[in-house]
Amino acid sequence: MRKRILLIAGVVLCSGMFSILATKLQAQTPAEKFERLSQALNLTPQQKTQLLPILEAEAPKVNAIKNNSALTPMQKMKELRAVHEESDPQIKAILSPQQYDEWQQIRQRQIQQAIQQHQENSSHY
Repeated sequence: MRKRILLIAGVVLCSGMFSILATKLQAQTPAEKFERLSQALNLTPQQKTQLLPILEAEAPKVNAIKNNSALTPMQKMKELRAVHEESDPQIKAILSPQQYDEWQQIRQRQIQQAIQQHQENSSHY
């Protein structure tokens, strides 16, 4: 009986920790996300200064698309890609070829995560 109680307590504790961690990751500010991106790409101070206004200009467009409930997931993905393609030449000019490759991988992972999250949310209904 005691083992069962400890097992249940452990599961509850782990579930709580995962919930807190997920909430913390989602609650990151744009500045925190940019800093994480800067570290992942190993940006120089000059690159940070050049990249930040591009991403700041892109953010409201991306958020508007994500929050538009009239669009289907496929339409959202197409519109997001269009926004990304619009800023891509500017970003490519700032980053080294190696950084740009990593940038593309990061964006691709974000798209995959968004698709996966949508599928998980859709399966609950």
